[in-house]
Amino acid sequence: MTDSLFKFMLGEGNVRGVAVRLGDAWQEMLRRRRHGAPVQELLGEMSAASALLAGSLKFDGTLILQIHGDGPLRLAVAECQPDFGLRATAKELDAPEPDEAPAGGALLGLANRHGSGRCVITLDPRQPGQQPYQGIVGLADAEGRALQDLSAVLRQYLDQSEQIPSWLMLAADERVACGLLVQRMPGAGGKAGSDAARADEDFSRAVHLASTLQRAELLQLEPQEVLRRLFWEEGARVFDPVRPRFHCTCSKQRVAQMLRMLGREEVESVLAERGEVEVTCEFCGAGYAFDLVDAAQLFHAGVDQPPGPSQSQ
Repeated sequence: MTDSLFKFMLGEGNVRGVAVRLGDAWQEMLRRRRHGAPVQELLGEMSAASALLAGSLKFDGTLILQIHGDGPLRLAVAECQPDFGLRATAKELDAPEPDEAPAGGALLGLANRHGSGRCVITLDPRQPGQQPYQGIVGLADAEGRALQDLSAVLRQYLDQSEQIPSWLMLAADERVACGLLVQRMPGAGGKAGSDAARADEDFSRAVHLASTLQRAELLQLEPQEVLRRLFWEEGARVFDPVRPRFHCTCSKQRVAQMLRMLGREEVESVLAERGEVEVTCEFCGAGYAFDLVDAAQLFHAGVDQPPGPSQSQ
């Protein structure tokens, strides 16, 4: 299966969008880290969403999408790197809560059971010295009603944090993870008179057409076919595809840095108890082992070089 992400513009340029389909990348994520069906579906949607959002931004860095939950799901993370390398993981309760989460990946039952779940989107610049930007939204609307799916959460985020009128649909199953994002062009709202009215009309029409898309169609059709069926009268301009892929950024060097930050005393206590320190990447399942010799080299090297900035595996 070919993984692809297409950016497009409609009509006179008042509307833009991104369509993504993850096949091989999603299969590789499933092969490495399996979860129950509802969590797995949410992770697929988050992976597609991270690529959609990254594709809509002019930003050189990593986009990190997180759901912090208060139900059976405690944390779900999807990352899209600058070259559209993707990875995702989730942490669940060891024992299920009473009234286990409903089937179908309902966000309310998984991550917002007690009303304190939240969505966090972080833009981590690749350029040294630049500070990350972070936006946080709850999993409920302005009236306090719990949002049932990730698409609704992200629409709220885009409206509140980015102030860009947006519509999106996400879907994932055992085979693919897909998404479609439609946005009013930034700046179109600043047009005057008839131009502003035309921009509003163009966006409203695009949303109306996009809303006719069924989840099954999004899962079954290639992005080009989705765009052709929805926007064949809109003069869609579809740009060259980007090829997302699975890529985990963990390495022994990054694990070594993490162990240095833990400190010699902590590492030596684990060595005394177990004979080696074992670390497993939560994203890809890769294992890294450090024995007594490795630990000695680790802290000897750390004397002469200060630790770099904190990074996740």
